Amino acid sequence: MTKPGTHPAATTEAPAVRLALTGLALCYLGLFLALPLAVVFREALGQGTAAFVAALAAPDALAAMRLTLLVAAIAVPANLLFGLAASWLIAKFAFPGKRLLVTLIDLPFSVSPVISGLVYVLLFGAQGVLGPWLIAHDVQIVFALPGIVLATIFVTFPFVARELVPLMERQGTGDEEAALSLGAGGWQVFRRVTLPNIRWGLLYGVLLCNARAMGEFGAVSVVSGHIRGLTNTMPLHVEILYNDYNFVAAFAVASLLAGLALVTLVLKAVLEWRLGGDHGGTEP
Repeated sequence: MTKPGTHPAATTEAPAVRLALTGLALCYLGLFLALPLAVVFREALGQGTAAFVAALAAPDALAAMRLTLLVAAIAVPANLLFGLAASWLIAKFAFPGKRLLVTLIDLPFSVSPVISGLVYVLLFGAQGVLGPWLIAHDVQIVFALPGIVLATIFVTFPFVARELVPLMERQGTGDEEAALSLGAGGWQVFRRVTLPNIRWGLLYGVLLCNARAMGEFGAVSVVSGHIRGLTNTMPLHVEILYNDYNFVAAFAVASLLAGLALVTLVLKAVLEWRLGGDHGGTEP
């Protein structure tokens, strides 16, 4: 019997069972996460640092890096503004269509990126719905930077909003109402009350959004046209190098994306720790 004032353990598995489950989880992570990452870096440096640096300094590789950074520099701020506006609207107000808006925000999570890219081709391509009008006005969206940016924004726009909505709903509107009652204006309330309360959740969402934007393949592959030096982002450049049997260069560029993933994981862990400390151990 359990002594008065004490509570039984939440789990009663034997130590051997817990050890076996832990070992299974570590083996799974090692096989599907650590081992592939190790292979990427080993192959990237397999012919020495000179070949590694030469692969990254190639004109097409540099163009892919610049394009990837440019797309992320456009898509992430756009999703930041959308995420702030949508989360503020959903968490602070009641209005008709609120559930529909929440559902639409989650839409990119349920639609294949390839399908989303195909939708843009059907809309803006030469044979698409708006294609003739765009051609007549000398505007190119598909197989150019605008199409890549639009596809990237679509697949990444839920990240900031999905982090901020539950966080702002938990915080409620008490702080904002107190600030308004003291004479603060709307911009002052947002800048001095709302934004400091959501800063770690906002950074968390931006971090995930940026990582997905720089690593997106499916949607961008459909709308890019795979024009070397012009419309190839880093993931697309890796595919082209690998298909050309240029394995060292392919793994060299892939190692940059793998490094980004590792940095993202570290920053994600730090932000989760800060979020847990700021909100009683509850993640957003």
